[in-house]
This record gives sequence, structure tokens and C-alpha cells, in this order.
Amino acid sequence: MKLATVRTAGRTALAQLIDDSLHLYPFTDVGAWLKAGSPDLSGTSVEVIDEAEANFAPVVPMPGKIVCVGLNYREHIEEMGRELPQRPTLFAKFADSLIGAFDPIILPLGSEAVDWEAELAIVVGRDVTRGTAEEAASAIAGFTVSNDISARDFQRFTPQWLQGKTFDSTTPLGPYLVTVDETGVDPDLALSCTVDGVVKQSSGTGDLVFKPVDLVQYISSITTLRAGDVILTGTPGGVGDGRSPKEFLTAGSVVQTSLVSIGSCQNTCVSL
Repeated sequence: MKLATVRTAGRTALAQLIDDSLHLYPFTDVGAWLKAGSPDLSGTSVEVIDEAEANFAPVVPMPGKIVCVGLNYREHIEEMGRELPQRPTLFAKFADSLIGAFDPIILPLGSEAVDWEAELAIVVGRDVTRGTAEEAASAIAGFTVSNDISARDFQRFTPQWLQGKTFDSTTPLGPYLVTVDETGVDPDLALSCTVDGVVKQSSGTGDLVFKPVDLVQYISSITTLRAGDVILTGTPGGVGDGRSPKEFLTAGSVVQTSLVSIGSCQNTCVSL
């Protein structure tokens, strides 16, 4: 299934893409449906809208946790001059950082080094604590598209990265959650990012050092992952900070983040 959270009539609703139409259901969003145990949706549609008319919210608007993974593609690790990690490098975002697939990116105030980072995102479908590999695999609801827009100057103010990673209204998530029955738990998908139509990143999720099941298993050994939580799995090579000379986003920059068979986000950068 392809599921989304759409804004409609002053509220949000769970939607399923069927052909070119979005069928809306009596759940506020994808996260609420997952927390309810992912009940069967057949026969419960309450409204149908054209996909072209949809106003997409973040596919999970209020995840309890957003856990992010740094340095998880071999090519990106090499361009940043690092060694392959022995364990995943983890940091976090807050839900206020999330935007819909076509919402504007609000450039972080005071930053002069705003960078793009196309990512495959995992959406957790059921609670898991200290999961085995099998339990971790069964906890994956599916995958979506994200971009870990990063203020590199803020990121380097201290050894911890949080302050450069979680500015409000910077992180597109969506438009669709594609469920794991269609993708498998370890999809090898073409991932790309363009800025103003120019390809900046082009890779595949098969280059991940730590795969989705590895990440769910490791993270769940530290903290319970719950239905609706989101894991950003890392970005491939081609980020602006790794270029010579360095390249960064400015007001008016259009960032398109795409995963073949999952979907695309297109977001215009704006200044406050």
C-alpha cells in the first residue's frame, strides 16, 4: 500500500493511494493508524480526492521519536574523510522539524551553511524493545522519503550534532509510506537529490553500511521503538559540505528528493 497523511477541511486524515485517487479514512494520520494496530482499511473510506489536489502533511506528523543515523553510506563516509563506523552514529530530531513533501523549507536563521541530505526513512509499525533480527524486521511498517536538511555551521558548534539538525520546518517527510509487503525489509532503491534541477546526489540504498533491520535492532536495544516512530537512515555522497568549493542552499533554492518506487519531495527554501 501507499499511505499518506493529507490536510483537508482544517484537519488531517489518513489516505491510501488507489490508482490516481486518494481514499481518506477515519484516522487522523498514518501514525494514528499504526498505533491502532494497522487495521484493515477495506470498506472504510469516507472521502475520495484526486492525488493532484492533495495537500500532503508529513506522512507521520507527530512521531514519538525521530532517530537519525549519521555516516551510513560508504561514499559519504569517504567524502567526509571518516573511517567506516563499528556501530551506527545516532542523533535525534524533534517533530517540529518535519514538513510535508511539498511544503517550504524554512532556512535556519543565522546559518550560512544549510545543506541537503537525501535519505530513506523507516517508519516503525509496532513496538519493539531489544528486538531480535526477526522481531526488528517484523517491526518495520515500511519506508518513506526524507531530507535531513542540516545547518553545518550550527552542527559544528559542539561535538554533538543536534543543534544543526532539528531547526523547525526543515525536514520533508513523505509524501507516501510504502508498506513493507511491497518493498521488503532491505530495499535497494535509487536515491537522488537535485537542487534547482541539478543532480547533487545519486546513489542506492544498497550502499547502506547498517541496513534497516540492523538499525531497528540496534536502536531498540537502547530505547523502545513504538508504532509511528521514524528512523532516518543516513545520506549518500554528494552533500554540499563535501564539495570543493562547498555549496549550500539559499532562499529560492528548490530541493527535490526522490526514491524510486517510494516517491518524491519537492521543497522550496524560504527565509523568515
